[in-house]
Amino acid sequence: MSARYELAKSLYAELGIDTDAAIEKLKNIPISLHCWQGDDVLGFEGAESLSGGIQTTGNYPGRATNPDELMADMEMVMSLCPGAKKLNVHACYAIFEKGEFVDRDKLEPKHFQKWVDFAKERGMGIDFNPTFFAHPKADGLTLSSPDENIRKFWIEHGKACVRISEYMAKETGFPCVMNIWTGDGFKDIPADRMGPRMRYKEAIEEILSEPFDKNLVKPCVESKVFGIGVESYTTGSAEFTLSFAATHDGCLPLMDNGHYHPMEYISDKIPALLCFFPEIALHITRGVRWDSDHVLIFDDETKEMAKEIVRCNALDRVYMALDYFDASINRIAAWAVGFRSWQKALLSALCTPNAMLKDLQDKGAHTELLVKQEAVKTLPFGAIWEEYCARCGVKGDLDWFEDVEAYEKSVLSKR
Repeated sequence: MSARYELAKSLYAELGIDTDAAIEKLKNIPISLHCWQGDDVLGFEGAESLSGGIQTTGNYPGRATNPDELMADMEMVMSLCPGAKKLNVHACYAIFEKGEFVDRDKLEPKHFQKWVDFAKERGMGIDFNPTFFAHPKADGLTLSSPDENIRKFWIEHGKACVRISEYMAKETGFPCVMNIWTGDGFKDIPADRMGPRMRYKEAIEEILSEPFDKNLVKPCVESKVFGIGVESYTTGSAEFTLSFAATHDGCLPLMDNGHYHPMEYISDKIPALLCFFPEIALHITRGVRWDSDHVLIFDDETKEMAKEIVRCNALDRVYMALDYFDASINRIAAWAVGFRSWQKALLSALCTPNAMLKDLQDKGAHTELLVKQEAVKTLPFGAIWEEYCARCGVKGDLDWFEDVEAYEKSVLSKR
């Protein structure tokens, strides 16, 4: 234990904060690490580009091109990041035996056994996502398509993913958050806005009619404001998905903080939803101009989101997953920066004197509240973070990148 930490610990103690307790609590809060940062969201189906309202930019060398490379890269990332982890896998990352291939509507648990084995060896759970993009049958509309055959294909894909999610939960011993998101929409002004949404509603209902244990599978619906190629209308808008989750037992709302107008703050929406939902889910990213999925950093909104989860005593009610992909920089470093930033935000929130600040608000002492909120910002949090990293057996902020450089030289540069 460093002298810096001892001094910082005593300063926080004056405000009623037990930093040792905060560190121990954070160690056990799982954060879902998304596999798609490592290969630019291409998956293992042979896709060479994305479609469906999303895109990745950049061509930094060293992209993972097969399951072994991707898992090795994730192993490297986990060695750099403190705290508990889960895996987050998309359906397009199914792993087939040599010579085997099935389309997405025919996927089975066996196609994800290697992911399950990887997770079980490390004591982790898995979250799962049907993949409603980058496919010949994903041409603008999937679950909301007026073509019954197209719609049926994607419904069957969703049902297959429910079965796979339950398999993952049973095998790992952790609930599986299964997130339904599509990029369905129109580039220009539609003539019918309600029709696609009614088809979308009925399709999701049919997917969720597949039997599953609600203690094991946590289905979610995720919204988006718009996407590339679907700028004028998004079927799964915020109002649609929130209303769907509110009216369908066992379905959670999932908020991606890049899927809203740039002036909408998810930090404000978190406590609003927690007033009504026993559990909610988050995809945590950094939208710069829109859903650009920039690497998460320790910025103001990231800190505010974490504060609201902690202030609401909701660490066991919010499923937290990362969702960004940057192909313009070293992908291992991008992963680690984002994971460490969210851990940093949670630890900062756990070390905030929330009870004291709430009391000032409730007493109407708004001047003192402002003064104390500003004073807390300059507490020596860096020493608490460094101690947390040390106790988790990972390097501090100024030292871990040297491991990435060595990995790039010995592994990534040879791909």
